Amino acid sequence: MLPGRIPLFLAGKRILVTGAGGCIGSALAKSVARLARELILVDSSESALYDIQQALTEQTDELPTLFPILANVCDSEAIFSLFERHRPEIVLHAAAFKHVPLMESNPFSVVANNVFGTHILATATAQYDCEQMLMVSTDKAVDPSSMMGASKRIAEHILLTQRPGPVCRKIVRLGNVLGSSGSVVPLFLRQIAHGGPITVSHPEVSRYFMTLSEAVDALLLALAPDTAAGLLVPPLADPIRILDLAKYLIGQESPDNEIQIVFTGLRPGDKMEESLISSRESYRSAANGMLREVQTPTLSPNEISVALDDLRTASHIRNLPALLRAVQSLVPEYQPSAHLREQVQAAATVNA
Repeated sequence: MLPGRIPLFLAGKRILVTGAGGCIGSALAKSVARLARELILVDSSESALYDIQQALTEQTDELPTLFPILANVCDSEAIFSLFERHRPEIVLHAAAFKHVPLMESNPFSVVANNVFGTHILATATAQYDCEQMLMVSTDKAVDPSSMMGASKRIAEHILLTQRPGPVCRKIVRLGNVLGSSGSVVPLFLRQIAHGGPITVSHPEVSRYFMTLSEAVDALLLALAPDTAAGLLVPPLADPIRILDLAKYLIGQESPDNEIQIVFTGLRPGDKMEESLISSRESYRSAANGMLREVQTPTLSPNEISVALDDLRTASHIRNLPALLRAVQSLVPEYQPSAHLREQVQAAATVNA
């Protein structure tokens, strides 16, 4: 149950949700719908945007004014146009590309969406004097081994960079959300329904997990006026071995059948285990008795600006080595995967 001060704080606000058709975005939209004066729903997927619009319409008769906007967060003209029209006071930024192996094969796309999309939103919130911008981040941003994780760490840097103005910028790092798109749970359930096998990357790989309701509670709690700006981490239970999760689901869903478990090896960009904070970070304090504030290295506005220019140039000419250099200038702890290094080598061979 969320503290009463949160509904009171959000009541009557103009709220923008990016990625509104996704798992977390749609759950956020449903949670704030009964409180907001206006609810601006942004998604680049027509079907996902339609689904959340219909779900909200069927949820209750006491709805705010809904504005479903089919747009990509990378489209600066569309984003600035909607800010000009709707003047959102609260921005909940859940739009992101998040599938690790898929993004290893699409590095320019994940940088465009997760980095430049976040930068466009951060710029718009400053220009239009929003009250708060809250971004959903991930434990994969910690010492990233994937382009997705590195892109989210850069997005964190963008929001953490000090800028003059009234906008209170907050980031919440989440673990793996059970049942979300790309989660292992729906995959395992489909594999069990087909009689197996269940595919697990490695017998010792583990992940932090949380339910969707836990994720939404943490994000809304971060919006409370007494929650400080900056990077926040909710308390999570100990990591769970993926193998143990697979065995549990087999026992629950198909106890009388022999479901084989096959180990496939770590996928491109995957780690054996994730962390909530890096060795360069530390917990500062607990906010609202739940979220923990994280002391984390930050960059200057000039460092961000120069590196983003390098990223844009590399992206424009589709130069992967230059892209990786620019990413590592912002996230020196990032170690590109063997899959990406092979792409760089292949490109060098073609151009030789």
